[in-house]
Amino acid sequence: MALTVIIWLVGMLHAQSSTVVDPRLDQRWMIVNDGVMGGRSVSSVFRHENVYRFSGYLSLKNNGGFASTRFLTPNGDLSAFDGLRIRIRGDGRTYRIRLRSGKRYDGIAYQADFRTRDEVLTEFTVPFSKMIPVWRGRYVRGAKPLDRSSIRQVGFMISDGKAGPFQLDIEQVVAYID
Repeated sequence: MALTVIIWLVGMLHAQSSTVVDPRLDQRWMIVNDGVMGGRSVSSVFRHENVYRFSGYLSLKNNGGFASTRFLTPNGDLSAFDGLRIRIRGDGRTYRIRLRSGKRYDGIAYQADFRTRDEVLTEFTVPFSKMIPVWRGRYVRGAKPLDRSSIRQVGFMISDGKAGPFQLDIEQVVAYID
């Protein structure tokens, strides 16, 4: 089974779903950990068999406590879709999927939490309408809804307050229509 990462296709407007994530493509994933504020968490993301593996060690030292990965999307128009369906294998910890729209690298993120089961392949459905706006970990009251016509970043984050190793295998992310 091939891993599906996020493929942004302009011609997918009439489809019932559109693949968003595929390891056959050379997607440029970036790491952003709590080291940007003095923390000590470490993480990496790489292709492993048929998944993208996001793994590392979450540290709570120096007021840290988060690790994240994200990639930039060249043409992220998901306005015809209602949400994302993600297929992952985790470690029993809680993670977040995060989206950003617009031109700002560090603007408001829209996120939804999901709890994984240890070593069990699980599928979650995340409606765009249920994603909450945050900036640097804090809820943003009065934020505009997610602009689905210009998704610029897709990412995953762990910040569950528990120090220790983590591993999330991302097999597929698909935009869907209800």
